Amino acid sequence: MDIMLIFVFVIAAFLGLELIAKVPSQLHTPLMSGTNAISGITVVGAISITAAAVKIGGKVGAVLGFLAIVFATINVIGGYMVTDRMLGMFKKKDDSKAGK
Repeated sequence: MDIMLIFVFVIAAFLGLELIAKVPSQLHTPLMSGTNAISGITVVGAISITAAAVKIGGKVGAVLGFLAIVFATINVIGGYMVTDRMLGMFKKKDDSKAGK
């Protein structure tokens, strides 16, 4: 069973790298902002798995779950920061700044 999980992980990693490599650079930011909802689901899943690990009493599962929560939260926050920056590029500049 462990070999199958490792196999699926490796195939998913290669597929993800191949897909990202084929995306034009102009679409990276919109693609990232669109996947924030999926990352939010990852945070909810990590919280529920961590709660289950704490209930069972597994320290390793609790630590790994906590790390999953932290990394998924960083991913969501970073995605929103990039999206905000991207949307800021489309705002009109102030007339007072343009006159200087």
